[in-house]
Amino acid sequence: MHLPDGMLPLDQALVYWIIVILCLGIFFFRLSRLEEDQRVRRLVLTALLTAATIVVSAITVPSPFGIPMHFFLIPLVVIILGPFSGVTVTFLALLIQSLMAGLGGVTVIGPNTFAIGIALGLSTYAIYKIISKFNESAGVFTGTLLGIFIAALSQILILVIGGLATFETLLPIFTVYYLFIGVIEGFITMFIVSLIEKLKPEILTLEKV
Repeated sequence: MHLPDGMLPLDQALVYWIIVILCLGIFFFRLSRLEEDQRVRRLVLTALLTAATIVVSAITVPSPFGIPMHFFLIPLVVIILGPFSGVTVTFLALLIQSLMAGLGGVTVIGPNTFAIGIALGLSTYAIYKIISKFNESAGVFTGTLLGIFIAALSQILILVIGGLATFETLLPIFTVYYLFIGVIEGFITMFIVSLIEKLKPEILTLEKV
């Protein structure tokens, strides 16, 4: 989601900014408590995944709905690094995209990060942790799919609360569209995690932040 500046009232945007800043604070606090080698490896992976997220989310793919698709990559980030790492990667990616490419406004980075980093990232991680106890691949796929669906619901709520649309208008379109994206990204994430398990399994054993 790349909302432009001025689309949401500033007081509402500020609320989302505060929530995002609290999550970023949790990330840096938990990062500071890691051993130095773990902290360095995590920072390197965070930078690499931020760069990958910027590239992947900027790519448009045709869809049968007539609306170009954008993939998130955040489900993969939270599975590898943890939920608050997902918030941080989302925030950094959106900030760089806004400043360097004009994708989304600066004042609405808070709401955009709330939908993609917090709603998508935290829900993906929670669902993945529960289901992966029984089956890893099912956990990855279901976490990604439902995480993207929950992100769509949060985006609808942000727009409805902001007085920009109604549930009746957005719910049918957004749910079908994002469920379609969720299925595709679910399979892609499942494939990448499986590949990492075979080639670099130690990456998946990093302490989650």
